[in-house]
Amino acid sequence: MEDSSSSSSSTANNAPKQNCTAVASASYGLISVIGRRRVMEDAVRVVPGFVPVEDHSGGYDFFAVYDGHGGSMVANTCREKLHMLLAEEMKEAKAAGPLDWHQVICSCFMKMDQEIGGGEGNDDMADGNTMGSTATVLVVGKEEIVVGNCGDSRAVLCRGGEALPLSRDHKPDREDEKERIEAAGGKVIDWDGNRVLGVLATSRSIGDHYMKPFVIAQPEIQVSPRTDSDEFVVVASDGLWDVVSNSFACQLVRSCLSGKTGMTTSAEAAATLLAELAMARGSKDNISVIVVQLSNAASPSTPSTSE
Repeated sequence: MEDSSSSSSSTANNAPKQNCTAVASASYGLISVIGRRRVMEDAVRVVPGFVPVEDHSGGYDFFAVYDGHGGSMVANTCREKLHMLLAEEMKEAKAAGPLDWHQVICSCFMKMDQEIGGGEGNDDMADGNTMGSTATVLVVGKEEIVVGNCGDSRAVLCRGGEALPLSRDHKPDREDEKERIEAAGGKVIDWDGNRVLGVLATSRSIGDHYMKPFVIAQPEIQVSPRTDSDEFVVVASDGLWDVVSNSFACQLVRSCLSGKTGMTTSAEAAATLLAELAMARGSKDNISVIVVQLSNAASPSTPSTSE
């Protein structure tokens, strides 16, 4: 089993870049850069074949982007532990019957949030009360693509040249999120952008226990059956998505994988190109990108899209 993780230090601009094969995916590549921030709070985790299977289903690959805030502790803890919690949940669920993705991912996120919250005898996690992290988890199987999302990192699928979001950003001004926050007694205040109580720019996260019950760790889950038209998935922090649209990101990755950019046709090159584009467009945040190639070859025709 190959296990790739990255978390750039504040002194290094680039985390290790990876382009590797996986179990249920054709290949993947990742990059994580500090960008224009003074400290690195993003973390990335990739674990091919993270849940061994005894049948012929081919197993599952795990990919995740964690965008920390208030410090890197929560993102780093998620990077080290969340995939193991999910593997345990999946094994228990499969032993009991058909796998319920919504149940196992929700249970995994809530357990991670409780562990981050600390409590008696767990002083190491005390900072989880004032720190937090987004979590966008992608699980790729031979028959399905599953995303669990908490926060404003994002996963986007390119299917037949079309960009299809696999997650919805949890922003305080999203109508249903604002209603939930206000129903719990909180407020969304425009203070350098819409923020929960004028503090947090994301309405869901792991950690941030001082902001509960307004900021919650419950993820939204999307399960998508795989099709022959599926090309790749881009999972990235908002350091990318704040300055690059879903459609343009997919167009650029397709061009890269088909050799039209003049660069190496690899998922790593595509991830690097996206990070460089975000920097060129003035992204002010840490930038973490994972490109997961689902098919062995990109379509030679790239749709004409403009931005």
